[in-house]
Amino acid sequence: MPQVAFAGTFAASLAPQVRQRLGAGYDIVVDDEAGIVARLPGVDMLVTLAFNRDMGAAASRLKLVQVPGAGLDRIDRSALPVATWLANAYGHDTGIAEYIIGAMLATQRSFGRLDARLRTGAWDSQWATDAPPPPPWPELAGKTLCILGYGHIGQALARRARAFDMDVRALRRDVSGGADAALSFLGGPASLPELLACADYLAVTLSLNQQTRGLLGAPELALMKPSSILINVARAEIIDEDALYRALAEGRIAGAALDVWWRYPAGAGPTFPSRQPFHTLPNVLMTPHVSGWTQGMLEARAAIIAENIRRVARGERPVNLIAPQAA
Repeated sequence: MPQVAFAGTFAASLAPQVRQRLGAGYDIVVDDEAGIVARLPGVDMLVTLAFNRDMGAAASRLKLVQVPGAGLDRIDRSALPVATWLANAYGHDTGIAEYIIGAMLATQRSFGRLDARLRTGAWDSQWATDAPPPPPWPELAGKTLCILGYGHIGQALARRARAFDMDVRALRRDVSGGADAALSFLGGPASLPELLACADYLAVTLSLNQQTRGLLGAPELALMKPSSILINVARAEIIDEDALYRALAEGRIAGAALDVWWRYPAGAGPTFPSRQPFHTLPNVLMTPHVSGWTQGMLEARAAIIAENIRRVARGERPVNLIAPQAA
């Protein structure tokens, strides 16, 4: 009977749905990322966001490392045993695209502040009798959305942004396929300064790797309009933490919606997500890495993980197979 292990909190959250789809015939074990190492000699397929050299050394019969997400930044691919397949999973593109649309609206139109003020009886609107009306809100229609990273999420976002009559432009590493109907412009890495300068909204949907780590620092943020809003749903490390805080605190960009962070909880109790006090800034929407946490995402990922487990058990290649790294 093939043994399937789920390591870590997120992978474990998918285990019941995957088990239900697999049915009988599989031995399912669940542990944390450290505890799974002792179990790996008997594991055939491992579902995990992280893979390291200790895991690789302990895995004597591992056929598949299934990442329950798209990102591979915690996978040491050099530690994978020979002939072990590596695959990832998507299904998060719809939820994250919807989050970005919502974040653009919420930050641009100050929904949180207006809600809090009206709960105190204060009307920050044209209906107030004791104050002049506020400046009218801008609309998404006609504004320029620039998407850094035009993969599954970027493409899902572009389709939705076009429905709001936005001008959508994007950057990706490989532009050989050309732009699609949702875009007015598609450029390669050299186009970054141009996109930063024209963006009313900048959505970061890139994967984290050696080329993208620290991609947006102080010089890059300085190219953005003072009225622009940045939304990061990718990885925090793509943006320089200190530079982003200063740009927001000094009003050099208008605002940000941040769903990914430089610090994550390591135990019980409060955990501030950055060394910098982003939580004190009124122009930042902070969410705890939940942009893709939707029913549709969980169902889609459980389905693809179960499918890959069945495929590998039959000796077939998994879908979303990641090619081996060049030596």
